[in-house]
Formats: sequence, structure tokens, C-alpha cells
Amino acid sequence: MPEPVKKAVSAFAKKPKTQEAEEGSSVVFEAETEKPDAKVKWQCNSKDIASGDKYVITADGNKHSLAIKAITKEDANVYAVIAGGSKVKFDLKVVSKPAEAPAAAPGESGVEPEQAPAPPAPAPTEDQTTAPTYDAPPAEDGQPPDTRQDLIGLFTEKPQSGEVTVGENITFVAKVNAESLLKKPTIKWFKGKWMDLASKSGKHLQLKETYDRSSKVYTFEMQIIAAKPNFAGAYRCEVTSRDKFDSCNFELAVHEACAAEGLDIRAAFRRTSTDGKEDSGELDFSTLLKKSSSFLKSSNRAVQVSTEPDLDVWDILSHAPSSEYEKIAFQHGITDLRGMLKRLKKMKKEEKKSAAFLKKMDPAYQVTKGHKIKLAIEVANPDVEVKWLKNGQAIQPTGRYIFESVGNMRYLTINHCSLADDAAYCCVVGEEKCTTELFVKEPPIMIVKNLEDQMVMKGERVELECEVSEEGANVKWEKDGVELTRDESFKYRFKKDGCKHVLIINEATKEDCGHYKVKTNGGESMAELLVQEKDLEVYQSIADLTVKAKDQALFKCEVSDENVRGTWYKNGVEVKPDARINITHIGRIHKLTIDEVKPEDEGDYTFVPDGHAFNLSAKLNFLEVKIDYVPRQDPPKIHLDCMGRTAESTIVVVAGNKLRLDVPITGDPAPTVVWTKGERVVTDGDGRVHVETTKGHCVFTIEGAERQDEGIYSVVVRNPAGEDTADINVKVVDVPDPPQAPRILSVGEDSCVVQWDPPLFDGGQPVIGYVLERKKKKSYRWMRLNFDPYPDTTYEAKRMIEGVEYEMRVYAVNGIGLSRHSSASQPFVPVAPTSEPIGLCVDDISDTSISLKWRPPERIGSAELEGYGVEYCKEGTDEWIPAIQGLTDRTSLTIKNLTTGDKLQFRVRAYNMAGPSVPTTLAQPVTIREIMQRPKIWLPRNLRQTLIKTVGETVNLVIQFQGKPRPKVTWSKDGELLSPTFASVRNSDTDTILFIRRTERNHSGKYELQVQIENMEDTASITLQIVDLPGPPQAMKITDIWGFNVALEWKPPKDNGNCEITGYTVQKADKKTMEWFTVYEQYRRTNCVVSDLIMGNEYVFRVFAINLVGLSPEPCNTADSAYIQKTGIEYKPPTYKEHDFSQAPKFTHPLVNRSIIAGYSTTLSCSVRGTPKPKVTWYKNKMDISNEAKYRMLSKQGVLTLEIRKPCTFDGGVYMCKAVNDSGEDIVECKLDVRPQVAKEEKK
Repeated sequence: MPEPVKKAVSAFAKKPKTQEAEEGSSVVFEAETEKPDAKVKWQCNSKDIASGDKYVITADGNKHSLAIKAITKEDANVYAVIAGGSKVKFDLKVVSKPAEAPAAAPGESGVEPEQAPAPPAPAPTEDQTTAPTYDAPPAEDGQPPDTRQDLIGLFTEKPQSGEVTVGENITFVAKVNAESLLKKPTIKWFKGKWMDLASKSGKHLQLKETYDRSSKVYTFEMQIIAAKPNFAGAYRCEVTSRDKFDSCNFELAVHEACAAEGLDIRAAFRRTSTDGKEDSGELDFSTLLKKSSSFLKSSNRAVQVSTEPDLDVWDILSHAPSSEYEKIAFQHGITDLRGMLKRLKKMKKEEKKSAAFLKKMDPAYQVTKGHKIKLAIEVANPDVEVKWLKNGQAIQPTGRYIFESVGNMRYLTINHCSLADDAAYCCVVGEEKCTTELFVKEPPIMIVKNLEDQMVMKGERVELECEVSEEGANVKWEKDGVELTRDESFKYRFKKDGCKHVLIINEATKEDCGHYKVKTNGGESMAELLVQEKDLEVYQSIADLTVKAKDQALFKCEVSDENVRGTWYKNGVEVKPDARINITHIGRIHKLTIDEVKPEDEGDYTFVPDGHAFNLSAKLNFLEVKIDYVPRQDPPKIHLDCMGRTAESTIVVVAGNKLRLDVPITGDPAPTVVWTKGERVVTDGDGRVHVETTKGHCVFTIEGAERQDEGIYSVVVRNPAGEDTADINVKVVDVPDPPQAPRILSVGEDSCVVQWDPPLFDGGQPVIGYVLERKKKKSYRWMRLNFDPYPDTTYEAKRMIEGVEYEMRVYAVNGIGLSRHSSASQPFVPVAPTSEPIGLCVDDISDTSISLKWRPPERIGSAELEGYGVEYCKEGTDEWIPAIQGLTDRTSLTIKNLTTGDKLQFRVRAYNMAGPSVPTTLAQPVTIREIMQRPKIWLPRNLRQTLIKTVGETVNLVIQFQGKPRPKVTWSKDGELLSPTFASVRNSDTDTILFIRRTERNHSGKYELQVQIENMEDTASITLQIVDLPGPPQAMKITDIWGFNVALEWKPPKDNGNCEITGYTVQKADKKTMEWFTVYEQYRRTNCVVSDLIMGNEYVFRVFAINLVGLSPEPCNTADSAYIQKTGIEYKPPTYKEHDFSQAPKFTHPLVNRSIIAGYSTTLSCSVRGTPKPKVTWYKNKMDISNEAKYRMLSKQGVLTLEIRKPCTFDGGVYMCKAVNDSGEDIVECKLDVRPQVAKEEKK
């Protein structure tokens, strides 16, 4: 992990805010500094402000203010306040008074309303600076500015140049109105000329895109985070849409924070670390050395990936001319062209013939991380030993580095290449070296295991886990589009275990709900986290009690959370503990104990848990025992408040719970008790049933009540004095059966509508609602969609991800609890219907048919488009009739067999898996009647000039026209109608064809085309020229013969082939051999002179005519021949005076004044000529330096070089070069200025 950037401490306790004011008013900006003695400076557009009539600056201790009076439009600028090393920017926005800018009437057309002023933006702080966006300049004569979009450009708002301090943030905004665009615009951000910033998105650079459906405006943002000095420079924003294009240039200025530390300039040119831990957001240009498809990948949004193979830019530059360097650099994304050319120049110097190497390595190689590469070199001596170096260090053979020697070939194989292998490699043979560079390209990190949706309770620990394709890879976590970092509160923890990456959230809260996304440079994965409040569950509720005087009453309940406290109430009044009443809370159990119960203790008792919206209630019944003095034999009596088979006598028990029937009885002597259910006597034989009789009570208990235990139980008490009987109705209730498998009725973009059938058995209690869960098809984790029971059997589930496969299941809920889950639904994919087709219009119409056309919807979605449905409706009715059976996949349709005169309305809907889209309808009904259209000929551009054809070629002219009803078409040539035997003519409703199978010379001429509808017509003319080979020239003759020359003359041919004669070809032949040789080609004149003939030979001549088609078939020959006479002159060689080649020295290239930096070796060069070779002497300040060891003098082919090794400031001065020989001397001099080095920053 790179070290975090230390955040500068602000010098301001209170920062001024951006404000908005009307013209003519005043405004005051206030600021407070941390120190009372701090010096404060105010600026406007980076210029200092002084107190005066316009500005009033005040300071009181640590409080400072800037007042601006009589505000005008010119005062709407960017202001700043500076204290110490802190600078805070803020804006003043000036709006016109309402009386000066009345709103336009809503019904007016052609004039766009003036834009309402934007609300004041929050004041930028040191960590966030926004690139200023400037309003349109005010128009002249006080008119409001024209805010309409430029008719040429695509931008409605262009990014503006901005300034930012090191470590702060800045955002550039561009807006594009897509209302008139056929396709979604594509935007690219560049730095400099060619660097595409899409591949640099990461820690320091974020690209965002939003779309407003109401205004149809795309907003593109480029946010630079924690700016660095090397981010400064020129930027460019380009937007394209089909055949439209627009671009905008803007500047970014990065200011240094006011600190004592200096800037290490080497940091701007430091090479990317090879350990793979540097973030991809660094604006580092060194990775663009070779063009690769991986550099064109992007992290948000849908960027195209290049499939071009890797190209060796070194090889292209080395074989290209220098005039093509800039073009190659632009095509292959080279930003440091000057540096590459320096290296290329050095490489070309090294390409001299090598004695040790027959074939050297290429200048650079590229390999993907994890792959292997084999470096090969061919040496001259097959027995020579070679040494391999990596960054100047000898390589030892290991499992990764393998050396091979096969004949003259030497190989170095590197297995499993890593980023550490990105280095310079050298092969050494004796004193000679061959060097290359290896670039290791890191493959994109793919997400192997995706994140899974999770639902947790508040306070629980959350772990979102994913798995990537490579160990040690860097990933970025986001929540709802905002990057997550490790903050001081340790809310988020990031765990890395090999290929696994885990985001840990301790004690989740409701604020942690949202969509979490993990990103790599090769993909991303998203999951949803839901955090719910913990529902308090009741494990044991309080029960009604019936107690006698002096007995103890105990109310007891058990809840799921042992930390929950509660309050006891009697008849709505809080119960206070006293000597008889005791309230206890031990773990999850809450008790209310009442000793020595009295009649006044009877009532309704309620337990209310703190912080939860429910309560537990029970009733305390006081049983008054009356003692009457009766005879010794007392008939038995059952004392129950509710007896019989009425609804009130029903005892309800939950399945699985204990059923205990405690029946008070009296009788003397003590009666016997018999319990029966129906005709069967219930005894203790069943392990779950217990019957117990005590003095005054008989108790019937069933452990773990089941559904078959439901029914009417009878208790019979007998003694010698009589008997008594009572019936008790027991009802066993349970959770309901699971519902039937849910069915998916419809799906949307991020939702679906699900329906299910109620459970077959409701558990004895009415179903109060349902609970739904969903999960991704490939996941094992179910997410609950609702926590409160949903009463209906149809539910719309939302917040799903479009294109992901899901399953649904349902639970039924009654008063007892939650049923088992239903079986899962069939898998489904949330998809939304497409947006409506656009641009529906009438293409053509006749008496019985109509042709419609439209464009595809702007948004298709994740499901592919199935087709379009076209319907029509008669005016005055609501019945839409399908125009065709099924769907059409075309964006046009012709509907036939319509009734003439009907007024119909048409609409088109797009269909996909989710169903039909919103229909798009014609603006108004269309009457089915052919409309007369004026005739018009659409003559192609190539036929507007003379059409030239060769004799024998075919002519096929297709000319489009329009007109309704079908126009009458007439062709004529030179004023006469065309004969069918002369040329063929074929006509249709929309075009006409003129066809000539084999052209002749007589087909040349002017052709007239006329289309006519009643008294309306349109005409067009076409000129056709049929050309042929020319005839031979005429009357070629020899007009003169002298020396070795012959003068010829001829006349043009009678037949020029119906086109201009462009030249002549003249040939000669010796009469002995009669082999023809061309003397002139494309010769324009009709006379010429043939020279350089051989003496003693006899020549004949001929000439061909040339036109556009070619040479004439036959030449024109001379009637006579030309004989070149022999001469008897004896050759006498001429005598020459010996030439004096001596020449005084002369400097052809002078010395040039130079300014250099101390410590770097330099050279001074000039060139001289002279014969004999002059003697050269170098001087510094007129002192001979020939014997100085610090200087080295070189001379090669007249080029003189003085090399000064590591000069210091004392080596500056006037240098002179003097050349002397016997013929004279010459001098040349220059001035050398040596500048000291800039002091380096001390390392801490």
C-alpha cells in the first residue's frame, strides 16, 4: 500500500461561503483564522485586492471580512482568501433584478426562456475545488444572453479551465443535450494531445456519467482527487455521436501549497514501481511505450476494448522517414516523442556492423505476466561464451532463467515472468554488447467469485467476500458509487487473504444499507446489504391465573433478548414493588410475584418491553372459597368459571407446548376423578399424558400438545353423595402449512410481481400475512424482503439487479408463528421493457397503403429486442387492430389493403422478454389518400459532368426521381425521342434506367430526361462522350540532317478518336536490324529533333498518336531514310593547364554560443575546409588549450569537435578555433556560459 498523503492543516477556523446577490446590492464575505496575528490577503481572479471605494477590507483579531459595494455583472468572479499556507476559494454569483428580466410567455415559440439562476453552491474547501463554469457573456444593448445551443457543437456546457492547490480535488463538468441525437453520445477525456484518461481511472481520477430523462441531458464529470504538480497541463474533452463530433480544450493549473519544503523535480519522471503495488490512478505516461489493447480498458461505465495485435513501435520508427514521426506518435499514443527519438538515434548509431553478433535482439520485447519469453541472439563464433546481464547484474541460471546454446544461436528463456522481470537485458560477447528492454504487461484482474447479497440484524458483523484471479491484486471497494477507505473510526476493515478479499463492517447500522461494489481493472461485482432492527421474540408468554386468597400469584414471561427491560402494569397503571409485590429480571426471564393474594389484586396485568411496540397481557382471577357447615357427606362439585361447549369455554394451546388443565373440585368424602375424550378414558398409559388428583384439585397435563390432541375433554367426579360432570373444549393451534410455490407474473427493470396460493391448512389460526425471500440463482444466501407480514397473495419485489437470475420463496404467518418456506419459484431475470421507439413518421402513402418508418428505442436493456408491433385505430374508436400477425424485426413497414378515405391513427411498440414498451404514436391521424407530389429528378453527382465511355463499353445509368401519382418519363437525344433500337429504357415508380449494351461513336451527344405529371414537369440533361483510339499521324518527313541529328515533322491525325490528342510517341530503327527504339513519349509538338545517332548508320522513323484511350493502332512512317555521314577528322586530345588546388582555410560552419549546466560534459563543433589540410589550434580566452587534459580535440572529415569533460563555472568564457595552412588562416569563436546546478532537496 502506498503511504497516505498527509493532509495539510487549515489555517482557517471559519471559511467564507459562496454567495448570490442582485445587481446594485452589497455583499460581505467573512473568515476567521486559527491565530489572531495571522496575515490575511484577499484575491479576485488570482489578483490581490486593496481596500478602496469598491472593496472594504476589515480585520478584528482573528475575524476578517471583505465587503463588495454596488455589485455589477463584472463582479461575478472567483475570489480567494489566503492565510499562511492555506488558500480558500469562493464564488460571487450576480443575478439580475426581477424587474429587469421579465419571464417569457409560456406559449411563445422560437425563443428559449432565460435559464433560472442556479442555487448557491457550497463553499469549496481546501480539499474540494470545483472548476469554474462561466455563464454566457451578456449581449450588447442590454439584451439577455442567447442561451440556445450552438447549431454546430454538441456541448450545452463545456468544461472550463481551473486552478487547484496540491492535494486538493477539482471536478470538470461537460453536458450534452441528446434530444436531437440518434445514438447515445460517447465521451473521451485526454491529457495533452493523445493520452486517453479512461485507462487511468482509479485513486486520483474518477470519471462519472449521469442522464436526466426529463431534460434528456447527459452530464459527464472528470474528478481529479488529491492533485499533484505533474497533473497540470492542457486537457481535451471529445464527444461523438454517429456522424457528429465536438471537442473542447481546457487547462488545469496546479499551485504549490505555501510550505518551506522544495519540490523534488525527479519525482515527476520516476518510473512506475515494479512491485505491482502502485495504484492505477497515477497519471504516469511511461506505460504508453508500446501500444496494447489492455490500455484501452475502463472500470464504470461500457468502454470498447481494442482487439488489434501488439505493434513494435521501435521497429516502425526505425524504418519510417523523419517526416512521419509525429503521425506515428499520434497513432500509437506516444507522449514522450522527444525521449523516444533520442533513444532511436542512439540505437541507429549502434547499428554498425558487429564482428561478434550476426543477428542482434530487437530493441524491446513485451510479455504478459505469468507467461514465458525466449530471447534469441546469433553470434559469429559458435564456440564463444556469452554472458547475460539484467540491469547490469549477471544472471545466474535457475529454474526461471534457462541458458541454451545451439550452434551459433544463444537463448535466454525466462519462465513465469513477473513485474520484477521488467528490466533491461544485455548479452555480452567479449567487448561487444547487445541490449534490449523487456516490458512485462500485467493481465487484467478478473473476479472469480462474486459478492453475495446479505441481510443482517442491527449490530451484527458483516463480511462481504469476493475472490479474484491473482494473489496480491489491488481492489477498490465502493458503497453506492463512493469509494470506501479505512477511516479513523475503523468502521470498514479490508482483509486480503491470497486471492480472497473481504470487506468487514463491525456492528452494522441502518446507515450501512446499500449496494456495495468491488472493482478491479478487469471487472466488478455488486451486492446489496440490508440491515434490519432485531425483532424481539417471545419464548414464553404470561398466562391467566386463578388463585385463592392467601395464595401466591406468579406471572412469568421469557423474551429473546436478555438486555431488554420492561414495565408491569395493572389495569393500565404501573405496578410498583412493595412488601407483597416483587418484580425480578434474570436473563431473558421477567417475573411478577404477588404474595398473599387479596380480592383487590384481581385485574388485567400487562408486561411492556422497553423500546418495542407490543405487550403481553394476562388476567388474574380471584377465587373466593366459602366454607359452609354441612353434613359430613357433601356431593362433589366442579368449580369452573366457563363450562359447556360455547366459544368462551374453548381452551387454546399451541402445538408443542404443555397443556395443563387445573380444575378445582369439592366434595366429602374426597371424590374420584375420571377424564374422558369422547368414549375413551384418558389415563397415564400415554407417556405424554399425566392425570393427578390432590385435595381440592384435579390436574390433567399433556406434554407437547399435538394436533390430534384437539377435542372435547370431559371430567367426572364421583363420591357416595353424588357426581358432577364438566366438558372442556381444547383447541390445538399450530403454524400454517407452507404456501404453494410462487409464480412470477411479470418482471421489470429492477422488480418483479410474484403471486402464490394460500396454505392448505392455516394451523387453526387465520393467516395474517406472508413473508417473502429472494436469492440469486448462483447464490446460497436468501434475503428477506419484508419483516412485517404482507396480507395479500400478490407482491411486487423491488431493488433487484437487471440481468441477474433470481428465485423467490414464501412463508405463511399466523398468530402462532412462521410456517416452513414454500418451494422456490422458477428462476427469472428482472428486465424492463424497452423505451418507446422514436421518430415514427409516414414514409409514403397511397390510396390503399401506407409506409411507416421509425428508429430503435434509445434504451434496450439487458434483454434483447424481439421485434416491433404495429397497430392502427380508426378515428372515433378505441379498438387497436394489429397491422401484421406477430412482430417485425425491421424499422419500417408497409401496411396494405386499407380503405381509401379512412382516417387512421398508428402506433408502434417495441417488445422484449418483459413485454411491450410504451407505444409511440403519430402526432395526428392520417387520411388514406394518395397525395400529389411535384416531380423532381435526383441527378447523381457523377452525371452532372460529361460521362466518357470507350467504344464497346456498356452504359447503365440509373436516375432516381420522385412524384405522385407516377410521372410520365421521356428520354430524348439532341431533341429527338430515343428509338428502342438505339438505347433501352426501363422505368419504375421511383427511377429510370438508360441502358446501352455496346456503345458506338454515334451514341455520343446530349440526352434529355423529362418527368411530367399533368402540367408539372422537371428536366435534366446528360452529356455522353464515346471515345476511341486515334488514327495515325499524317505526312511524317525528314526536314534536315546535320552531324548526329535528324529533324522530323508531321501533321496531326484526321481522326482524333472523339477526344483530344494528348501527345505522340516517336521511334527510330536502324535499317540493318529494324529494331524499334522509343525516342520520345507523350511528346506534345508535331516536330522534333532526334539526336545521338550513330555515325555510318541509316535510320528510319515512325510516330504514333496518343489520346485518352491509348496509342493509335497504326503509326506514320517516314518515306525516306536518314544516313549519318562519317567524318575523316583525326582526334587530337586537348591540352590543359595544370590547376592549382590550393585553398586558404575557410570555416563553413561557425561555432555557436551555448549555455550549459555545470557537471554535464559538452562539445563545441564547427567545420572547416582548405587545401592542404590546415593545422587546427583551440584557444580559451586567447590561451592555447591544446595540451590541457580536460579538453579533447577531434577532427573527422573537416568537422572539428572540442569536448569539455564535466565543466565547472570556471570553464565559461570565449573559445576560439584557428585553422592555418600555407595559403592563409581563418578563425571562428563562440561564448560558453556555464550555469551552476540547482541545489537538490535534502532527504529527510
